[in-house]
Amino acid sequence: QVQLVESGGGLVQPGGSLRLSCAASGRDFKIYTMQWYCQAPGKQRELVAGITSGGSTDYADFVKGRFTISRDNAKNTVYLQMNSLKPEDTAVYYCYDRSGHWGQGTQVTVSS
Repeated sequence: QVQLVESGGGLVQPGGSLRLSCAASGRDFKIYTMQWYCQAPGKQRELVAGITSGGSTDYADFVKGRFTISRDNAKNTVYLQMNSLKPEDTAVYYCYDRSGHWGQGTQVTVSS
């Protein structure tokens, strides 16, 4: 059974940083592209960043230069380093394996 478990969310002031983690189990993690999505209240879920099995990355325009996605295949974990956070980054952040499996989400709130 595939499981994705996010952690690392919380309350942070504008300009601050957070690192989200997504721990995967139940499959050969290293062969899959992994993605982070966010969903703000009243809005659709949208793609934030993705990383292929080979380590190639891509980002939504609204996070380029601020967020970094990475993965540690030995730990079956994908990360999202979030810097220079803005109030508009407030959302629930989800990881996704592009095979129909989502994590439960972790709340990120950026507020003074």
